[in-house]
Amino acid sequence: MGPELGFDPEALRAKYAAERRRRLRPDGLAQYVEVAGAFRHFADDPWAGPPAPRAPLTDEVDVAIVGAGFGGLLTGVRLRELGVRRLRLIDKAADVGGTWYWNRYPGIACDVESYVYMPLLEELGYVPTEKYAKGPEIFAHCRRIAEHYDLYRDAALQTEVRRIRWDAADSRWIISTDRGDAFRARFVSMANGYIQRPKLPGIPGIETFTGHAFHTSRWDYAYTGPGLEKLADRRVGLIGTGATAVQCVPHLAAACAHLSVFQRTPSTVDVRANAPTDAQWAASLPEGWQRRRIENFQTLTAGGDADEDLVADAWTSITKKLFLMRRQDGGANAGELADFAKMEEIRGRVDEIVSDPATAAALKPWYGYFCKRPCFHDEYLQTFNRDNVSLVDTRGLGVKRITETGVVVDGVEHPLDCLIFATGFEVGTDYCRRSGFTLIGRDGRTLTDAWRDGVHTLHGVHVHGFPNAFVLSIAQSGFTVNFPYLLDVQATHVAWVIARALESGVAELEADVDAEAAWVDQVMRRSTASLDRARSCTPGYYNREGSYDDTTRQGSFFYGGPTEYADLLASWREEGTFAGLGIRRTSAARS
Repeated sequence: MGPELGFDPEALRAKYAAERRRRLRPDGLAQYVEVAGAFRHFADDPWAGPPAPRAPLTDEVDVAIVGAGFGGLLTGVRLRELGVRRLRLIDKAADVGGTWYWNRYPGIACDVESYVYMPLLEELGYVPTEKYAKGPEIFAHCRRIAEHYDLYRDAALQTEVRRIRWDAADSRWIISTDRGDAFRARFVSMANGYIQRPKLPGIPGIETFTGHAFHTSRWDYAYTGPGLEKLADRRVGLIGTGATAVQCVPHLAAACAHLSVFQRTPSTVDVRANAPTDAQWAASLPEGWQRRRIENFQTLTAGGDADEDLVADAWTSITKKLFLMRRQDGGANAGELADFAKMEEIRGRVDEIVSDPATAAALKPWYGYFCKRPCFHDEYLQTFNRDNVSLVDTRGLGVKRITETGVVVDGVEHPLDCLIFATGFEVGTDYCRRSGFTLIGRDGRTLTDAWRDGVHTLHGVHVHGFPNAFVLSIAQSGFTVNFPYLLDVQATHVAWVIARALESGVAELEADVDAEAAWVDQVMRRSTASLDRARSCTPGYYNREGSYDDTTRQGSFFYGGPTEYADLLASWREEGTFAGLGIRRTSAARS
């Protein structure tokens, strides 16, 4: 260990490996309970009553968009801009917003700067009120987008898609729903979201708890009160210490009689430093400011270099660490050393804030910075200095069992009146399971069958055997920590393909087998380093709970330069030849 580093790399490697082994489980993703059957009520909509009766839809649209979060909204916006009128948003929620419709827990806010996270700010003439906007403001912005671009028209909300089937006889998709709909679409774009289906931990006895229980993505304000005032005499337990818990724990702690936070693995919690938007700064923003800021943030957080850091927050600080380590180490192991340095800083912050040494030790994360999604907050760690808060650290093993009256860890039962699951969403399970519907393509083949041996796409959006269908997903798409950026890249591309097809009389377009295979080969070649990292990371949803292999690696990002994926799709569109797609044309183009 050199004095210029301040830490021992070998000792940290050994510590990380030991902590990972402690948390590995043979059941992997199977450790979670599907929100279905006896647990179905955990996914019920608390924000709307029963849907108003309506006649089943049997009409035809040019484009059916499944999902009304940012992905669906941006696809609709880009289609509207290109003149496509007959489109329909479909969502099981009672309004648009996706993540920001469902998640309304106390303290919810974006963890990427709102000036780059919230799309279409310039187009709608809106500047967020804070650097990290709260959930209600983001939800209102989603509605603003839908209203401005006339996306509520013909939308089918409070409607769950059950099946989407390709009808080869007339080159149409037939969309069947829980409302009796059977309408047709020339094109289908699936923007179901990356984190939309809540999951529960498969803890023995979970079904026996007789107190009140709910998932954070379906917050029960009828029980807690709108300001959590009904919790004043309640013993509350929270399972989970990821991004959601980091935001809601301070609010729960301030409201309830006693809060027990059950932790398997601590998150990294860096400085948030939120601040209200400066009115003079907002008034001085030049034309094109948001696009420039988004691309600057993408460059700095995806491994690139830039002359300036427009966002200048904890997300971009890792880049500065990287360049520092390169200068000190001559380039060898620069990335790993930068990561170590950043994590030492994170752990040092815990010691600075948390007064009890044992609690501070338990809150320190021992893994690589991007093994889990980084978190940022200025009250979370401080909360564990409160007398009415207990951190119940399971030392990586998780909760042992749940009883009728509480949660058991290390043989000790913690009595609870209310149990809240901040346990995240399904990631890595079968696409059709996560989406809730079956996609049936050519010759009756389902997407589940097509992807049984791993994800296969062209450009991360087209799938052979599923003509005129598009999947907006992180699988085989460009790396980002700012997901609306990637969604807009894909939405822009999908909208261009659809509009061009409608204008030029294309009846069907579909990924060629060879082109799809070549893309998969690129993804696999570029993700070699990610396989090693995933195998060294502590288990979590990034590495399929430690069960990462070559099959799951096919669903990884298309790694490259910070904007390489977006640039590649733009070049493909500029070429204008539909390269890699099989085309069948009709006799006439759209009027």
